Amino acid sequence: MNVLVVGGGGREHAIVAAIARSRNDPSIYVVMSKKNPGIAALCEDFLLEKETDVEKVVEFALSKNVELVVVGPEAPLAVGLADALEDAGISVASPKQKVAQLEFDKAWARNFMRNNNIDGCPVFDVFTDKDAMDAFIDKLGNVAIKPSGLTGGKGVKVMGDQLPDVEAAKVYAASLLDQGSVVVEENLVGEEFTLQAFVDGTNLAFMPTVQDHKRAFENDLGPNTGGMGSYNAPGEILPFLTAEDVESSKQIMVDTVKALYKETGQKYKGTLYGQFMITKDGPRVIEFNARFGDPEAMNVLPLLETDYVDVLAAMASGTLDKLDVKFSKKATVCKYAVPAGYPDKPTKDREVVVGDIDGAIIFYSSVYEKDGKVYTTGSRSVAVVGVADSIENAEKIAQDALENLSGDLHYRSDIGKAALIQRRIDHMNQIRGQ
Repeated sequence: MNVLVVGGGGREHAIVAAIARSRNDPSIYVVMSKKNPGIAALCEDFLLEKETDVEKVVEFALSKNVELVVVGPEAPLAVGLADALEDAGISVASPKQKVAQLEFDKAWARNFMRNNNIDGCPVFDVFTDKDAMDAFIDKLGNVAIKPSGLTGGKGVKVMGDQLPDVEAAKVYAASLLDQGSVVVEENLVGEEFTLQAFVDGTNLAFMPTVQDHKRAFENDLGPNTGGMGSYNAPGEILPFLTAEDVESSKQIMVDTVKALYKETGQKYKGTLYGQFMITKDGPRVIEFNARFGDPEAMNVLPLLETDYVDVLAAMASGTLDKLDVKFSKKATVCKYAVPAGYPDKPTKDREVVVGDIDGAIIFYSSVYEKDGKVYTTGSRSVAVVGVADSIENAEKIAQDALENLSGDLHYRSDIGKAALIQRRIDHMNQIRGQ
C-alpha cells in the first residue's frame, strides 16, 4: 500500500515511524516544507513544498499512486486538503474542512458545544465589539482570552499567568479584534490533560491520557510554547486523574463526534484531540484539535500495538469497530530540546549533534538537513522519548538521551520527575477537597 503523510515535524516523524512498523509493508511518501532527516530516512520519496499548497499535494499523491493519506498539522486541514484529496479519489484518515472547524475556528467550536448541549463547555461569549467584551470581562472577573483562529498553541492568554489583572485582559483582548472575533471565557482552575481518539465518523478508539507541559522553563514558569514535553502513566490514567474523570471526558468526545455529524452532515474521520481541564466539577474542554497533539503523538504512537496502517484504513473506511485497537501498558516521557532563547528570541541555524541516546526514541521536529548535518530553525528541534514500566524509569531514559544532544539548546529536565507529578496530585487533592 502507498501511504502519504503530510507534514514534517516531530508529530509527523512519530506518525511515519508508526507506519514504517506496519506488517502491511507500506511505501511511505511525505510532503514537508523542510527536509526532516528522521522522516527522510523512513520514506520512499518526499516533496519539499508548503503543506497548505493543496494542488501540489494532490498532484504528488496522484503521481505516487497513493491510496491512503494522513495529515499531521492543522493548517492543511483548515484549507481543505482532506476534501481535495477525497475529491481526487484518495482515502484520507484526517477530517474534512467543515468538521475540522472544531480546531481552527474557536468561536465556531464554542458555539457548537453550547448549541448541542455538550458537557464540559465553560462559560464564554464571542465578541467583535470592545465595549461589550470589556463588560463581559468585568462580569466574569477571571478570564481566558482566545483568538478565534489558529495560533500554534501560543495565542491563548489567561489571568494569573500571562495576564496579571482584568485591565491587562482587556488590553490583550482588544489587540486581537483586528484579526477577527475574540472568545472570552471563564479561567478554568485545575489540571490539564490530553485525551486523544481514533475516529471513523461513528466509532472512537481511545488512547492513554497524556499531560503536556506548555511553559518554557522548569516548574511551569515562563512563556507558553507549543509544548516542552509530556508523559503518560502505565495503563490509560494519569496519576492525578480518576477513572470517572476519564470516562466523563470520553463521553464528551463521543457526544462531540455525534453532534458534528448532526450539525454539518459530515462525518469526522481522523484523530481527535481533546484538551481538558479537570476541575472540582469534573472535566471541562479547553479546546479540541483535529489531529494528534505535538508532543502527545510521541507518547502514544510508540505504545500502539495494533498495526497503524490498519487503524488509518479503518478510520478512512468507517470500520474502526471491526478493529481491536490496543496500546501497551507502559509509561512514556517525552522531552523536547529547543533552541536557546525559545520561544521569544530563539537562536537559528545552529548545528544539532545527536550522541548516544541508548534506549530512547528520537523524533526530529523543526530542523533541516544540509550537507549531512542537522540545523535548528528557531522552533522546537528534537524530542526524545523514554519508554518503560514506570514513569520514573521512562524519565531517566529520556533525560540521559537529552544530555547526549549537543548544540545551542535548552530543555526542561523536570518533566516526568516525581516532584512535579506529586505537585499535580496535591493540587487536584486540594481542588477535590481531599
